Amino acid sequence: MLSAIHIAAIKALPATFYTQKELLAWRNNREKPDGLNILKRMKVETFWVALEGDVVIGFASFIVDELIGLYVHPKYQGKGIGRALVQHFCDKATEQGIDKVITTASLYAEGFYLRLGFTAIQKAPHYLRSGVVVPVTKMSKTLVTVQK
Repeated sequence: MLSAIHIAAIKALPATFYTQKELLAWRNNREKPDGLNILKRMKVETFWVALEGDVVIGFASFIVDELIGLYVHPKYQGKGIGRALVQHFCDKATEQGIDKVITTASLYAEGFYLRLGFTAIQKAPHYLRSGVVVPVTKMSKTLVTVQK
């Protein structure tokens, strides 16, 4: 299911910031879901899913203070699901005493993260598994810790 959401979310993007070749590489050159990559990532990343009833409609993955992946199925985008997943990540980081989180945003997602209080650090190359290199934006957000 997570692989299907990953593929659908990328397939729904227009070739505005990245070429069709880059978008295809981003979804691991897949038209159909293949959970093998997700299963490999689950060995090192923590995953949270967003549900509607018993249907997975989005997910986020992270390692400690870095949000690695955030994908919401196109049918459910624009409804605050991505925002809720990022907020959950930030809340959990704060609970762990982490005062700053980072992410690598696609050029499509940069504005989304800016609206959530992230700051752009720098543009950087991102190396996809296939060897294709795409531009991304490294971003960070300082978290407000609640004094007890």
